[in-house]
Amino acid sequence: MTQIPADNVAQVTELTRIGTASIQSVPPLRELGEDLLRTTPLRAVATLALPFLCTAAYFASAARGWWPAAVVAVMGLSFFTYGSTSHDLVHRTLGLRRWPNDLLLSATELLCLRSGHAYQMAHLHHHAHFPDEDDVEGASARMSFARALLEGPIYQLRIWPWALRRAAPRERAFILAEGAGCLGLLAASILLVPRTPVFFVYAALAIMGSWIFPLITAHLQHFPEQRSALFQTRTFRGIGARVVALDHLYHLEHHLYPAVPHQHWPRLADRLDPYLAKAGVRPSRIWR
Repeated sequence: MTQIPADNVAQVTELTRIGTASIQSVPPLRELGEDLLRTTPLRAVATLALPFLCTAAYFASAARGWWPAAVVAVMGLSFFTYGSTSHDLVHRTLGLRRWPNDLLLSATELLCLRSGHAYQMAHLHHHAHFPDEDDVEGASARMSFARALLEGPIYQLRIWPWALRRAAPRERAFILAEGAGCLGLLAASILLVPRTPVFFVYAALAIMGSWIFPLITAHLQHFPEQRSALFQTRTFRGIGARVVALDHLYHLEHHLYPAVPHQHWPRLADRLDPYLAKAGVRPSRIWR
């Protein structure tokens, strides 16, 4: 079983496998601009705070009986953790030292009753090994639409043992602690139901929020039958894509340049467009 040593996690981030044609078609990041790697302290703080603000918004709304607003708050939490804050922590793009980054990754994903370090291992492995059979995160790209939907409720249960089998001792300790934290939070929410359903509803919504990840982030974003990395991953353009996904539909760009934090994806896409057009990549457009 292959382990990812603790000291190599940052390097694995950069092991996006790019075919020969892809290497010839896209420039190194230094040509596109190393400003794309920089995150201001204010932006980093805002990114880190957003999931906790969503959680606070849920409890404030639920306490007043504003359940539609509470549900929207948890939807925002699921979106901003997996797609933004946790994702930046997984790739270590916020400029934090290792221990603060790891602790914040654990805390942020625990808000959604998930293991941050299992997510990190699965995601970095996906970057390095898509579309291999042992790519647990990208597995639903090879499934039918219906099967990818069914994968949602069991996806988190798959990546925990997958990550534990491959983890170095340091990462295994984090994953086990995160698992215990998730079980403890879920048990506490159930025990508190006679007094208030607010915590159990939160836990249920957070868990269900993860069910769409295999469909949205893998099945709809990838073409595993393609041989070149430029055509294995979908890219989107258009006002509709930017508005609906809040500037998060830049999956190809992210695969090619995983060290770029999420707030710079639109600028990365603008600079990369001429190269992609020359290589024959045709983005999926949602409006103009």
